[in-house]
Amino acid sequence: MTFYESKIKHIKNSCFSNDKQIQTVIGIKNYIDNNYESDLNLELLSHAKFVSKFHMLRLFKKYYGLTPRQYLIDKRIYKSKELLTNGASVTETCFAVGFESLGSFSTLFKTKTGKSPIDFKKRATFKK
Repeated sequence: MTFYESKIKHIKNSCFSNDKQIQTVIGIKNYIDNNYESDLNLELLSHAKFVSKFHMLRLFKKYYGLTPRQYLIDKRIYKSKELLTNGASVTETCFAVGFESLGSFSTLFKTKTGKSPIDFKKRATFKK
């Protein structure tokens, strides 16, 4: 083992000491990525990976710096930007990415992006 390999191994062991935890968190992130349009909550996510919801919450925050809910919201906003850019209406986009209320979607979208969904769509279509 070279000097650099030993240093990398030491860093990996000190920062990411538990591979099982890492695999659990990656699995939860992948589950959110593949099911962002569904009604996801801590209970459902914890059952998907057979882990306590509070432990899962701590692990996810530790490795990603966000709670699963924050990550889900960011994922939905990212996907809604794609849909709006590609010509979907605001209402279609709202329900396609998993929001249940047009009002809450619009408010959250504006909070995260600084523009309302309709303004974002207008600017995106103008740039094309």
